[in-house]
Amino acid sequence: MEMIPRRLANPIVLALRSNPIVYLNGPRQAGKSTLVRALSQEQFPADYVTLDNATQMAAAASSPHSFLGARSSPVIIDEVQLVPDLFRVLKQVVDERRFQDPERGNGQFLLTGSADILALPRLADALVGRMAVKTLLPFSATELDGLPGSFTERLFEGRFNTLAAPEAFTSPIRELEQAISRSTFPPIAQIDEEARSVWFEGYLSTIIHRDLHTLAEIEKVSVMPRLLQVLASRAGGLLNDASIARDAGLNPVTGRSYRVLLNALFLSFEVPPWYRNIGKRLVKSAKGYITDTVLLCHLLGRTLEELRDTRPDLYGHVVENFVATELRKQLSWAPGGAAQLLHFRSSDNREVDFVLERPDGSLAAIEVKTADIVRSSDFAGLRYLVDLAPESFRCGVVLYLGDQVVPFGENLFAVPLSALWRMPPNS
Repeated sequence: MEMIPRRLANPIVLALRSNPIVYLNGPRQAGKSTLVRALSQEQFPADYVTLDNATQMAAAASSPHSFLGARSSPVIIDEVQLVPDLFRVLKQVVDERRFQDPERGNGQFLLTGSADILALPRLADALVGRMAVKTLLPFSATELDGLPGSFTERLFEGRFNTLAAPEAFTSPIRELEQAISRSTFPPIAQIDEEARSVWFEGYLSTIIHRDLHTLAEIEKVSVMPRLLQVLASRAGGLLNDASIARDAGLNPVTGRSYRVLLNALFLSFEVPPWYRNIGKRLVKSAKGYITDTVLLCHLLGRTLEELRDTRPDLYGHVVENFVATELRKQLSWAPGGAAQLLHFRSSDNREVDFVLERPDGSLAAIEVKTADIVRSSDFAGLRYLVDLAPESFRCGVVLYLGDQVVPFGENLFAVPLSALWRMPPNS
């Protein structure tokens, strides 16, 4: 398979120019090793070491200072979380080099890891002010189509004011399901359903029985697959720890701590609520999603076609999960993490699936519908959000299975789901 350029490559290089250390985390098999090796050949010339190699890991664990100090040129260390003691020594080495040559203090170490560094405060805290963190996720549909820009950028600009020709989007369901199927982990992006199922079984087993111990010693490892299935069945829903724990056979405190571990291993993630101090009663629970939508289908035990034909309720949640993952991927390479991914729900159940908020407070919002017709009532949540924050609101869209961009009011549009990864002509 030809190497697909990753949109995170340039942000990593830029971060290396202004930080001594860049930590690239993300799920196993998302392509971190392939990406950093490619960078080491041209954009970031560096030695490459992987701690998945038993000898290298033993050397790093035996004498971390010697392991790091002996390397004068920039170095890439793959799976660095396997030797936690390296983080403490990294701080010392970086500070020593900064003191000796302040002008060459940046771009010393590019680290990768399959655990969220922010979930490991004992490691991350040692490198505050010395390290930038980037997250590489599985393929984005936008990356696979090789298109410039991103839907999230165009959304804030409100560039949906030109009607697309009817032929601009052909077979919307087919396009959507192909995009979902391709936007997954690189090793399985082009293999069939049966082979994918076998791959996921081994993938989950490796993470649960090996990587989990990097984060914590837990008593009930055997319950983790069941907990992941419970989260999959609730993808796109509000997280209720008591209910989730009950279905997984755990007490609420243990259930929540185990769920946090799954997030830290990039198997699942949360979308926090949007709210401001505006005198309104708003729901402040996060929504839960699975990091990869093909993995979600595997956990549900059904193909996309089966879900569409027999479980349209679940199909809608799967499509929403895909939109969440695609937005998250696009935001991961946006300059400076240009917007935060949130959701909105009021206490009287007026809601918007996704709200993007930039640091300056400006808002854009997305509602997801698995229907080929959009009605004015589908914009009720978006209009309510406009009323709550009229000065901040930039644009709102309902993504749907149609073939045209249709305006529904000032800065409100019905937009084909395919626009998430490719734009219609003249938009």
